Amino acid sequence: MWPVDPQELMALQVELAAAATEPWRPPADLSVAACWVSFSRGLTGRGGPGDRAWTAAVKMQGGRVVARHEQRGGAGAAYVPGLLALRLGSMCEAAVRGLRPLPDVVLVDATGRDHPRHGGLALHLGAALGLPSVGVTHRPLLAHGDWPADKAGAVSPLVLDGVVVGYWLRTRAGMRPIAVHAGWRTNPETAAAIVLGALRGHRTPEPLREARRLARLARAQDALPHQGGSAMMVP
Repeated sequence: MWPVDPQELMALQVELAAAATEPWRPPADLSVAACWVSFSRGLTGRGGPGDRAWTAAVKMQGGRVVARHEQRGGAGAAYVPGLLALRLGSMCEAAVRGLRPLPDVVLVDATGRDHPRHGGLALHLGAALGLPSVGVTHRPLLAHGDWPADKAGAVSPLVLDGVVVGYWLRTRAGMRPIAVHAGWRTNPETAAAIVLGALRGHRTPEPLREARRLARLARAQDALPHQGGSAMMVP
């Protein structure tokens, strides 16, 4: 699921974007996971293969962290717009698979159908995991749309090639909206509802905030003697 050749990845992105998938309906007792990758401080430009990386995944349910996993590794490639999966894909999948049991849906800092081939990392990661997925970014990649009204919960469509592929979502009045992207088995409306339900009063969803915190903590603690991944259940 994670080609190392750009041409192979582009072909797979087209295939995944065209795949017929069963629409997903969130369960009542929803568990939401997120993954985050942090790199060494001071990196400039697009980075390169093997850049040291710290990846964390968390699963939240009912406002509580119920599982988490963190690991160390290296980037698969330099950053190239539209080919983010080459750099981050396998690390993100491994981190989420460290959560037991797997979540109902996964969030990632990447686009989904807002992509040159409509198959961004948010969609690709969900397909690799077999889980519904949602992308959350600070801005669109190719899609366009006016900002929503300045009130919490307001949305406005992000359109690419005449199709709504996500939404601008105003999480708090007076703050810049975030871009929410449909991913694997999710449509823009479901994606926005998932993110709204996971905000916990912040601008970005709490699972993403917590995964980012854990990845940065692992980076800060890198001098510790242990290596590899760890997973634990939180009582």
